[in-house]
Amino acid sequence: MRVLLIEDDKLIGDGLKAGLTKLGFSIDWFSDGKTGLQAIDAAPYDAVILDLSLPGIDGMDILYQWRNSGHDEPVLILTARDALSQKVAGLQNGADDYLCKPFALAEVAARLQALIRRRHGQLTPTLSYNHVVFDPASMKVTSHGEPVILTPKELAILELFMHNAGRVLPRPLIEEKLYNWDEEVSSNAVEVHVHHLRRKLGNDFIRTVHGVGYTLGEAK
Repeated sequence: MRVLLIEDDKLIGDGLKAGLTKLGFSIDWFSDGKTGLQAIDAAPYDAVILDLSLPGIDGMDILYQWRNSGHDEPVLILTARDALSQKVAGLQNGADDYLCKPFALAEVAARLQALIRRRHGQLTPTLSYNHVVFDPASMKVTSHGEPVILTPKELAILELFMHNAGRVLPRPLIEEKLYNWDEEVSSNAVEVHVHHLRRKLGNDFIRTVHGVGYTLGEAK
């Protein structure tokens, strides 16, 4: 899942980007408020981590402008502002969650996963489709009850497909969800990942829609 991170503290930003990337998220990190405000239009983000005390423009003003312009991406405010009145204001202005610094990486990841689940209308913490079960929190996959080892990118593309069961995903959209702006993408990267997933999960698990993209196979 692709996440927009707006945080001006280099130590915190570095830690979040490195830690969340290891957990399977694709992170675009901006440290300036004005740049971060505009960045949300540049990619199909699944969630946002937003600091409030930012150079250029305050995070609360960013959130206000996003919501007024129709952006509905889930926003997790991550800030040192820990007064109850500030938490209430953040949630009333459109934030979906509010977490104060200092924080634990595991909690940030869990809150992001919960926000993304809610956005897709998913009630349970695990994703399942036919014989495949995926737990995003533990990054474990089983097929017919047996564990399957997937690479981080394979896990990311599997989660994307399982969140969008019944929908055909064009290759450019898959690339945008899988890769941040710092990563180079080879012309056949998606095809390679799909090939590996089919080899590990079954040839009929992902279906090619020629000229359009890919979708999960028929539900059984």
